[in-house]
Amino acid sequence: MEDDLPRRRTDAAAELAGEALDTYSQDELMERVGLLETEIARVKAHHAKAADHRKLADSLFKSKSSE
Repeated sequence: MEDDLPRRRTDAAAELAGEALDTYSQDELMERVGLLETEIARVKAHHAKAADHRKLADSLFKSKSSE
């Protein structure tokens, strides 16, 4: 029954934004930047895919209702 409940999402970006960066070396900071840039690209790609899917769905429903 618990599987039917919505899962609580953690806000990883907020957690990262609150983390102190003082203990990281310059190399570690640049590695982190690279990981974040990769994640941004992944999120943007998923957003674009979702937007395309939405446009397709909208066009299908609009064409049926206009007939």
